[in-house]
Amino acid sequence: MEAIASSAGVADAFKIIATGSDGLISSSLMPTGIGADTRTAIAFEAIGAGDWVNFFDVAGVLNVRGADADNNRPANGFVLASVAAAATALVFKSGTNTGKSGLTIGAYYYLSTTTGSQSTSAPALSGNNLIQGLGYAVSATAIAFQPAPVIIAV
Repeated sequence: MEAIASSAGVADAFKIIATGSDGLISSSLMPTGIGADTRTAIAFEAIGAGDWVNFFDVAGVLNVRGADADNNRPANGFVLASVAAAATALVFKSGTNTGKSGLTIGAYYYLSTTTGSQSTSAPALSGNNLIQGLGYAVSATAIAFQPAPVIIAV
């Protein structure tokens, strides 16, 4: 019998499971509430691996775009794989964003005014800017996502 690395649901009942190419068990094989806190959404624009993203509505359909502090787009999560515009994005709503580089271990990071990015300095609270803490760098390539409440200029 051949093992499966992901599940399509009931049709895969009683099948043997295997790890994927990353050596991990797919979250599709886990019961609800176990595994990564993820959500799929349509990418409104091209999104790079490791980018912070923002959910929004387009004609009743959940879409995702790059988050940025300059356009009132708070980070609702992050993606670990690049996504083309109009493709389905897998958004991690919690956990560790391992798609970063050049971070200072232990430094606290804020959502930047550059789409999808972060900075160790909070942006100025003026105009259409918002301030949102994202979390601490746990390595040079990873931030533990612990989103702070959003502060908006009025």
